[in-house]
Amino acid sequence: MGFTYSFEKLEAWKESKILSKMVYKFTVTFPDYEKFGLVTQMRRASISVCSNLAEGSSRTSAKDQAHFYQYAYSSLMELLNQIIISTELEFIEETIANQSRDQIEKTSRMINALRNQRLNL
Repeated sequence: MGFTYSFEKLEAWKESKILSKMVYKFTVTFPDYEKFGLVTQMRRASISVCSNLAEGSSRTSAKDQAHFYQYAYSSLMELLNQIIISTELEFIEETIANQSRDQIEKTSRMINALRNQRLNL
């Protein structure tokens, strides 16, 4: 592998990537009629977290970086909402929902730390 970009060094990005892979794996089991509903939304939200962290890390001003880190956090909360609803609809087992929630909590703390660091510069 060649050059490593700054976002690839962010622990928040690494954790969000783990979450995205989790989402892709557990949404495979959703009913076919949800393929263009919750499945698509959950996958897009999880990828949005990673993507906004990557894009934010490339911005030159701390304010711009914080802005994209806020977008990442918002997508993370969107995903949490979708996981809660999917669990209540019994599309996700409780154990998988709890593992996902733990990963969201871990990732959210890291994103908030990044955002706060940028806002305090």
